[in-house]
Amino acid sequence: MNEILMDKLAILAEGAKYDVSCSSSGVERKSKGKGIGSTRSFGICHTWAADGRCISLLKLLMTNNCIYDCSYCVNKSSNDVRRATMTPEEIALITIEFYRRNYIEGLFLSSAIEKNPNDTMEKMYQILKLLRETYEFNGYVHIKAIPGADQVLIEKCGYLADRMSVNIELPSSSSLKLLAPQKSFKQIMPPIAQIKNGIAKNSDDRKHYRKAPSFVPAGQSTQVIIGATSDSDKSILSVSEKLYGDYSLKRVYYSAYMPVNEGTNLPAILTPPPFLREHRLYQADWLLRYYNFSVKELFSSDESNIDIQIDPKLYWALKNLNVFPVEINRASFEELIRIPGIGHTSAYRIIRERRIAHLGFDNLKKTGCVIGKAKYFVTCKGKYYGEHLEGDFIRNRLVHKEDYQQISFFG
Repeated sequence: MNEILMDKLAILAEGAKYDVSCSSSGVERKSKGKGIGSTRSFGICHTWAADGRCISLLKLLMTNNCIYDCSYCVNKSSNDVRRATMTPEEIALITIEFYRRNYIEGLFLSSAIEKNPNDTMEKMYQILKLLRETYEFNGYVHIKAIPGADQVLIEKCGYLADRMSVNIELPSSSSLKLLAPQKSFKQIMPPIAQIKNGIAKNSDDRKHYRKAPSFVPAGQSTQVIIGATSDSDKSILSVSEKLYGDYSLKRVYYSAYMPVNEGTNLPAILTPPPFLREHRLYQADWLLRYYNFSVKELFSSDESNIDIQIDPKLYWALKNLNVFPVEINRASFEELIRIPGIGHTSAYRIIRERRIAHLGFDNLKKTGCVIGKAKYFVTCKGKYYGEHLEGDFIRNRLVHKEDYQQISFFG
């Protein structure tokens, strides 16, 4: 591989590192006796960068030459940074060569908007076509759908990619107007809706035609930047809740803002990224997706942000002590998974074990739950083991200063 191409790769991989909305799951594509590569439903092996970001795929931009001037972006048009653009042929070749060397198992491709959305989307389609048809590459590919691009181009890409994503970046119209005035929700939401409708239609087609091609089989995701604006956790999670409910997104990624630019509307350049806040948002997001919580339950009417000292599930429990303690031998699955320290696996074990005999406290310890938390919210055979069912007492026992200090991925 020549030095010019490697230099481009270094620039474009560096420019892509702030996008965290890459993952792989739920897709299986076999080689069928020809071509190279395959995608398995259990996903791709992940590696981790020094800053804690997932970089499991070859992750790069097609170009960092951008016509937009978003305040928070390192690649904004007014920044004096090294610029590069790869041709579709170069990206396809690098992907295949890296795969053959066992460096990667798939591709995560994003791009700045160099000329206009259609030109960028057309080139991304050319890359997909080269990989799938010319090189017969069956590995995992995640690409960005470009807001403002023609629907036909997005649809054509959807039949060749495994996952697509349209990054919202900022959770409110006022934030976009402040930091990215060239973008708007009127431009961002249509491709999200198109992909959602395309997946639904394709699912129906595949029920009737076994050989119907798959459309974005791993679903779509998005990214929201945390800490660049004053948007509250409640407003951010409300957007996520709507995306999960109305647009069937697989995942919303939360990205702690890395201060890379100076600006009157941005945090100071030396402001530490809010990694712990990001972590709490992921925990709250998990409760929305898998534990049947709603945003209204996680925040009272006068609250806007997550208490970073404790995880959101424990915070909810301390605010709702009137529903505790729960008798472990009578609680439903839905009640069990709302108990701090008890997750899906331990809840299933509890239900399985109590069919044989009522569980005592010693039996509960063996189910895999975090007994140090759970004991404050349950009874076993009518007996309470948490000393006092009182909010401040439980909080003081479970919260320690080191638990809510700022997380560092560099220490």
